[in-house]
Amino acid sequence: MSGRDREQKKARETGRRYSGRTIANLGKYMMQYKWMLALALLCTLGSNLFALIGPKLTGLCIGAVEAGKGKVDFSAVGYYAAWMAGFYVFSAGMSYGLQVLMLTISRKVVYRMRQDVFAKLMTLPVGYFDVHQTGDIISRISYDIDTVNASLSNDLVQLLTTVITVVGALVMMLTISPRLVLVFAFTVPLSLLTTRYITGRTRPLFRVRSAKLGELNGFVEEMISGQKTLKAYDREAYTQGRFDGKNREAVDAYYRAEYYGSIVGPCVNFINNLSLSLISVFGALLYLAGSMSIGNISSFVLYSRKFSGPINEAANIFSELQSALAAAERVFRLLEEEPEPADRPGARELTQARGDVELRHVSFGYTPGKTVIHDLSFRAEPGKLIAIVGPTGAGKTTLINLLMRFYDPSAGEILVDRLPADGFTRRSLRQAYAMVLQDTWLFYGSIYENLAYGREGASREEVEAVAKAAHIHSFIRRLPQGYDTILTDEGTNISKGQKQLLTIARAMLLDARMLILDEATSNVDTRTERQIQTAMRKLMEGKTCFVIAHRLSTIENADRILVVNDGEVVEQGTHRELMEREDGIYRRLYHAQFE
Repeated sequence: MSGRDREQKKARETGRRYSGRTIANLGKYMMQYKWMLALALLCTLGSNLFALIGPKLTGLCIGAVEAGKGKVDFSAVGYYAAWMAGFYVFSAGMSYGLQVLMLTISRKVVYRMRQDVFAKLMTLPVGYFDVHQTGDIISRISYDIDTVNASLSNDLVQLLTTVITVVGALVMMLTISPRLVLVFAFTVPLSLLTTRYITGRTRPLFRVRSAKLGELNGFVEEMISGQKTLKAYDREAYTQGRFDGKNREAVDAYYRAEYYGSIVGPCVNFINNLSLSLISVFGALLYLAGSMSIGNISSFVLYSRKFSGPINEAANIFSELQSALAAAERVFRLLEEEPEPADRPGARELTQARGDVELRHVSFGYTPGKTVIHDLSFRAEPGKLIAIVGPTGAGKTTLINLLMRFYDPSAGEILVDRLPADGFTRRSLRQAYAMVLQDTWLFYGSIYENLAYGREGASREEVEAVAKAAHIHSFIRRLPQGYDTILTDEGTNISKGQKQLLTIARAMLLDARMLILDEATSNVDTRTERQIQTAMRKLMEGKTCFVIAHRLSTIENADRILVVNDGEVVEQGTHRELMEREDGIYRRLYHAQFE
């Protein structure tokens, strides 16, 4: 066996394993509504069994005509026709009830599934979002779950109908002529083998299709969010070319999956037509031999259509089922992702933190074998302003990720108030910090709701106080609805600088003993930045403050400046102490900015 054959065999085995697990997971969701499913099953049974009586009554009608030898027994025909109409009406009513029930079940399943996916996203570590595109995640919670919804509400009903109709038709045909049923001993296995062969090779194609659509959504989301940059760098044509490539890959994957998936229907339809031809030939021979009546032959032909028709329809929906399984697989893979590690047994709540933070010989790398932080040690005393500076890629933001326990160090330990940070619950540790990032985040809602986001029940007076301290109050008052003004689309109706001032004010409102500012004033002018620094020093008295800054003029009054380079603190001290070092890194950085 060649290497390629081994890879294909392994892919098929992996696909079967995932498909089985995916079906089991879907079953768990469906069984949460087992009573509704039981009622749906009863409706399916009733609808199809009532419909299966029709061909038998049709044969009896034809038999009544034949028995008259030229004279039609209209009373018998009317009797059978009335019963036939009644059964079909009952069948239609129960079929309608089945559709309503399955729509209700699928809606409930999809609602619960979306809840579980979003709840799972809230438990995943930051590292998951660092390596997965936002658009791909959104595709799973929207497109993939919608695909599952369509399959549950339509395809599942059709499969249930197929099973019951096929079994019922087979039983009725056996009662009419067991010898003619032998035709299906040849055609049914041929249909099953053909379907299995084709679907076994199309299943990976649907998995690739879902993945390519997720990649396309991720690319579109990324490019739309960066429209200004695209236009500023005149990269529209280049981006369009990249989109065309990804779009072509997605369309080709979609075409291949649908093309090969659509082969099943015509193949099975050909086999079913072959069975009908054989039934007609052998039925005519049995009639000539006097073994069957015209009425029985008519009923048998109708039942054979009911037997083979659903099989053909089921073959036609296999492509949709494969698509639904591939989509469900992507959803369940997300649900099976490892959540953020649980708190250590016996972890305590961090209450009334003093803000004493210390790193002892900390090392860390995002990927194995590539260390970003090397043997880092320093201490931030309570109430001090600690500035972290250094060239790009030195590990400044990584340091903040470690302080917030978005990641845990691979070696060494971090202490908070002289106790190991991993001895506290993550929730209480993070609540002890207020954070303002360079990338501001505001949600759809009023300015008041955005400012009070981290402090439930904050009064209007408290919100206005921090807005005044952040020098944003006068701007808010000039807006049409003031603090009730709605921010739309992540705050695009205000400037970047104003957004940053709002996030700073939001951090000020938190009752936190430690503050992290990651380039938090990069979008405001120097005068406003100095005013904010002065206001924050007043409001943050007695609180430990970590500031990552590129503009060194803003941290000249810091109690301690840590100079980070290649993941290590290579210098530390006050601004004056560091400037006195003739060949120091900080001094070179400072002169590089002002010269």
